[in-house]
Amino acid sequence: MRREVIQPEFVEAIPRELEEGVLYISIPFATAVHNCYCGCGNRVVTPLTPFKWKLSYDGEAVWLSPSIGNWSFPCQSHYWIKRNRIQWDGQWSAEEIAAGRKRDLRAQQQHFTSTPAPPAPAFTPPVAPVPEPPIGFWKGLWRKLKLSGSNA
Repeated sequence: MRREVIQPEFVEAIPRELEEGVLYISIPFATAVHNCYCGCGNRVVTPLTPFKWKLSYDGEAVWLSPSIGNWSFPCQSHYWIKRNRIQWDGQWSAEEIAAGRKRDLRAQQQHFTSTPAPPAPAFTPPVAPVPEPPIGFWKGLWRKLKLSGSNA
């Protein structure tokens, strides 16, 4: 039975047995897992990485992007998770699946081969100049005489 609404559950580790309709989210393992929402019972693993899926959470609802295309499963279901709701999408052709997999592979390769941005400079708070301690009369006079003697 197809699902329309899901329940996000933040967990330390993904449980062995998954409840239907629950999206298990493990921040320590950067992974979201659920049973396919079409009802086929297959386990869907979505790694949360810069080149795979991204998870958004606003304190009440989750979004998972991009869409989930279960092309390796017999059901080949395709859906989006937006605000704890399933938005069903159409099945892709074999050519669309192949193109999507190539695009995913390019994104992964680009992520690992791109030159990382240089680190931001560390913030150094401005330091006020330290005023010189006042000098006594005789020391000041000695400096003046010393300096005037060197110019002669």
